[in-house]
Amino acid sequence: MKHIAVIGAGTMGNGIAHTFAQSGFHVRLIDISETALTKGLATISKNLDRLIAKTVITEVQKDETLKLITTYTALDEGVKGADLVVEAATEQIDLKLKIFKQLSHVCEAHTILATNTSSISITQIAAVTDRPEWVIGMHFMNPVPIMKLVEIIRGYNTSDAVTKTIMELSRTLGKDPVEVNDYPGFVANRILMPMLNESIETLYNGVAGVKEIDTVMKLGMAHPMGPLQLADFIGLDVCLSILNVMYDGFKNPKYAPCPLLVNMVRAGKLGIKSGEGFYDYASSKKAEQVAKQFLK
Repeated sequence: MKHIAVIGAGTMGNGIAHTFAQSGFHVRLIDISETALTKGLATISKNLDRLIAKTVITEVQKDETLKLITTYTALDEGVKGADLVVEAATEQIDLKLKIFKQLSHVCEAHTILATNTSSISITQIAAVTDRPEWVIGMHFMNPVPIMKLVEIIRGYNTSDAVTKTIMELSRTLGKDPVEVNDYPGFVANRILMPMLNESIETLYNGVAGVKEIDTVMKLGMAHPMGPLQLADFIGLDVCLSILNVMYDGFKNPKYAPCPLLVNMVRAGKLGIKSGEGFYDYASSKKAEQVAKQFLK
């Protein structure tokens, strides 16, 4: 594999593009918004500068990485000739189904189609294509250039050969891939999201305050970041979306989102991205401090 197409220039998409390019792959970063592409490239450049500051890479390596990334606003042009397409669009099932249906028509027969979804069924996504055996999940962790784990999710029809190829590819990126099966939330979010939701329930029930809950988990459980702060970092809308997928998939009340989480999302308090969640991030400096804490 030499040519990779990444759909979506947001947090996950630009991180995936960065990771592939830094490993020497030719990357086509695709988004319908030129503004999003410009912002995505700026983020990649900034993150590469951080690696230079830590003496992980050199200025020359930064330039080489950026030269390997080309941007596109037209999906059919961006995926042309790609060996692998990684979809990292917004976590909305209708959008993902639409994208994969289109990919099925415009990608070449040998192209593997991967999704970075954190909870949506790979089998359901694959079903709208003409190649379900070539569809697989690659759930990268945020921040992608730093985090080692990649959940490799097999859909019901994903072939052994495709799974093996993606596992090996992930290792060439310096990642540690873990193969899991296709059930709501997979492994990471099936365990993480109920914990975050229970932390929100604990706050909702008045057991303790935000800082107190996070302090207990940081000092008592050795978590690098408290669960409420982590929820802010992930995005409360993303947390709600994942919990809804799990609740719909399992029909088990233990996955039902806390009413406080629902109301906060309705009110537009989404965490760092909106400037306010369980914590106040009114200044970009505060948000940067949280990010640095997580990236230590």
